[in-house]
Amino acid sequence: MPGIVGLITAMPRERAERELLRMLESVHHESIYVMGTCVDESLGAYVGWAARKGSFSDGMPLRNERGDVSLVFSGEDFPEPGTARRLKEKGHALEAAGPSYLVGLYEEDPSFPAPLNGRFHGLLMDRTRGTATLFNDRYGMHRIYYHESKEGCYFAAEAKAILAVRPELRRVSPRGLGEFVACGCVLENRTLFEDIHALPPGSAWVFRGGTLERKRTYFQPQEWEEQVPLDPETYYNELRKVFSRNLPRYFNGRERIGMSLTGGLDTRMIMAWHKSNPGSLPCYSFGGMFRDCQDVLMARRVANLCKQPHEVIRVGGGFLSRFPHYAERTVYLTDGCTGVTHSPDLYVNERAREIAPVRMTGNYGGEVLRRVRAFKPVDPTPGLFRPELLSQVQVAKETYSSVLRTHPLSFAVFRQAPWHHYGLLALEQTQLSLRSPYLDNDFVRTVYRAPESACLNNDACLRLIADGDADLRKIRTDVGLAGNHGRLTAAVTRRFLGFTFKAEYAYDYGMPQWVARLDHLFSPLHLERLFLGRHKFYHFRVWYRDALSKYVREMLLDPRTLSRPYLERAGLESIVQGHLKGDRNYTTAIHKVLTLELLHRLFLDPK
Repeated sequence: MPGIVGLITAMPRERAERELLRMLESVHHESIYVMGTCVDESLGAYVGWAARKGSFSDGMPLRNERGDVSLVFSGEDFPEPGTARRLKEKGHALEAAGPSYLVGLYEEDPSFPAPLNGRFHGLLMDRTRGTATLFNDRYGMHRIYYHESKEGCYFAAEAKAILAVRPELRRVSPRGLGEFVACGCVLENRTLFEDIHALPPGSAWVFRGGTLERKRTYFQPQEWEEQVPLDPETYYNELRKVFSRNLPRYFNGRERIGMSLTGGLDTRMIMAWHKSNPGSLPCYSFGGMFRDCQDVLMARRVANLCKQPHEVIRVGGGFLSRFPHYAERTVYLTDGCTGVTHSPDLYVNERAREIAPVRMTGNYGGEVLRRVRAFKPVDPTPGLFRPELLSQVQVAKETYSSVLRTHPLSFAVFRQAPWHHYGLLALEQTQLSLRSPYLDNDFVRTVYRAPESACLNNDACLRLIADGDADLRKIRTDVGLAGNHGRLTAAVTRRFLGFTFKAEYAYDYGMPQWVARLDHLFSPLHLERLFLGRHKFYHFRVWYRDALSKYVREMLLDPRTLSRPYLERAGLESIVQGHLKGDRNYTTAIHKVLTLELLHRLFLDPK
């Protein structure tokens, strides 16, 4: 994804600049990116950047009037209204729009970057103090990788930039691999690569003379955890005030915004409180190849009520015909942080970018407001992996259990978000800027004060929708919440939607093996068509079995794949043959092995 790359070092300038350019070239993925470099030899700081043209962080580096402070910033900040005006009144020369106020904010506020509100990272170079400071946001969502060596500290928005100049690091971390297999992500700021780590959330590391002086943290979750809880009514009123006051910040800026609309609560709350002029906010939803899913059906009604245009971006034959491209690209762009299961997301976000370069979403609403736990360790398919890897899977389970012993909201926003949600976010942000008001600092701080009862149901969300737009409260959600039907009708609707959701899962990822055998017997009837597409827009079980069977066979039965040291050859052959025949369901196993094989071919195998 767009971000910064570079190194802090005492090595000769010629060598450092050569390595910097090699790192920068490795993250130049799209023609819409603008690239640049900034060097301060006196500080040993060599930094480059990739930014989407026209985005918030286009126009680096930023400098103060004296030229002794430089900032290379990536991501977005959503400041208090009037911040730029206040700094300008104090004599700072600022541009009319954009991030030019950030350097002034640093000079005025010694706690910088603590006042920033968004997902970001950057390098701040201050010649007067003789320091360079590498920092990121308090959630660690705009990831920055690093590697410490005797030559210096390498850092990059993508691990591949470090691998480009430190090829000896092209080896997999056994512990990271075990966590990825068990949890679908790597835990505790580790990565899949040995000796490459992710900068911890809320970091501001200070370098002096080309060497690391101090690993500083400017924020600790305890600051929010130790607040006094509020009673239910006071909490709701405070939540409403903060949400309605801060939401307009996320619709500011110089770029066109599109609303990624679903049938759920979280995008509904945004639509209820953001009063766009009719026809001014393009809305879209992601759809599949069998029918309009519930997201599409409900989102269309919401958009129509709000008098906004709505279109459906469909995943079908066009995606399937280029699946090898999207699968490889997904693993490559995210350094393996997300797998081939999210390749349809790359496809739809390419098309969403054509509608608007900024995508507004309801992401993280459920995790923050309702403390949804989005991942947990899962035992791999028996017979697929060798004992050495399985022992690391067991270690991953123990690690997960230990990190779970924290405040549930802290787990959601400071662990689950930067570890589990990061991969998809990084993939999407290669194409556009993704925004959500649910990681707003004030909003999250307020939710920490929620009484326990407020996190056990959807009442606060439904009330917030009704207070923003009572008519939107009358449209049911994709799972049957809200609506203006009677109690009996609403209960029947929820039960029906719950049944179709479970049935779709059973006919896709979650089909038990005995059901797969029965389904195979009745395959001429195409029973899956009765259920698929009602809630999801991609369907990998049948895709792997049918449209993608040639690709699956060629990739997973290739001698290179079968020779991987952590795989049981006979087990993998049986899995592939059973799934392609149609009387077994090994969708998640195929996901995992395809992703790992692409990781090897793209990053680990000798070039």
